[in-house]
Amino acid sequence: MRVLAAMSGGVDSAVAAARAVEAGHEVVGVHLALSRMPGTLRTGSRGCCTIEDSMDAQRAATKLGIPYYVWDFSERFKLDVVDDFVAEYQAGRTPNPCMRCNERIKFAALLERGLALGFDAVCTGHYASVSKDDAGNFELHRSLEMAKDQSYVLGVLTQEQLAHSMFPLGATASKDLVRAEADARGLSVANKPDSYDICFIPEGDTREWLRDFVPSDAGKIVDQEGNELGEHDGHVGFTIGQRKGLRIGRPAKDGKPRYVLEIRPKTNEVVVGPEAALQIDQLAGSRYSWCGKAPENAHEFFDCQVQVRAHGDTVPATAALVDGELVINLIEPFYGVAPGQTAVLYVGTRVLGQTTIDRTRSAVNAGV
Repeated sequence: MRVLAAMSGGVDSAVAAARAVEAGHEVVGVHLALSRMPGTLRTGSRGCCTIEDSMDAQRAATKLGIPYYVWDFSERFKLDVVDDFVAEYQAGRTPNPCMRCNERIKFAALLERGLALGFDAVCTGHYASVSKDDAGNFELHRSLEMAKDQSYVLGVLTQEQLAHSMFPLGATASKDLVRAEADARGLSVANKPDSYDICFIPEGDTREWLRDFVPSDAGKIVDQEGNELGEHDGHVGFTIGQRKGLRIGRPAKDGKPRYVLEIRPKTNEVVVGPEAALQIDQLAGSRYSWCGKAPENAHEFFDCQVQVRAHGDTVPATAALVDGELVINLIEPFYGVAPGQTAVLYVGTRVLGQTTIDRTRSAVNAGV
């Protein structure tokens, strides 16, 4: 097969490309230039996609003896990922930009261009596995290396995208083995630290970065009954579940701490209340998709597990499509889930689908 290897400049994508070459595929390496903003040198940067990363990717491609190109996707990245991230925060939600990047850049824009150029698949260093069921339908499964499993951020992939995706690291038992393999292959990135945080926020301070994009007008801090308890200098500085820094003048009647329960951008209010109100027993979202084949009858509640953070725990749940929403009832409540986060459904190791959370229900308010 002709394979387009997405090379971030890290050890995982380099080893994934090496394995694709070793498997006999015709491999071409490509690095995605996603930002034209300053601060994209590694100095002070905690994310990926820096100038040095592109150089590391080029050195790896040269070592593997494969062609290497840099493709400028910065304009589309700004529109589909950065602008979406800002818009979600303006709406009082908490987005996951890595989900959007995988959905709209790495497995939409990149795959679209690759297919147009005659490539058969896109290869990445994600820790996940693609397989087929007995009927030939493609499925996405967790990696054997659960500590590095990245199936959650790939939950946005469709059946068509899975058919053209390769994840050579999915069956690897540990990251240490990947690093050892990179060293044995003579790849200079063998001991390169993992990237973390959001790639387009080089300093890692999301709140400070957002202040340039989201209005920071003063507003009220209120309790669940609407009583004013204090003032804030911009709702962007608050997150669901936050306890510290609320600057509320008087304690709650029961003397217990209060937490951020809701952010209301239309009225510029931050709602606070007791910790118990953060226990969520239902999630729902209208922006959903199925990762591979959809359930036989998605309009009837079926058993599954749900995960709402990239490396978070899963809890048992039931889910169904109800009036245009994917509704997820949690058997065990989650703590502090915010609209804008992504809920990914699993059945065993298989990723079933996902939805961007539009609304949540407190177990306390539901009378549980």
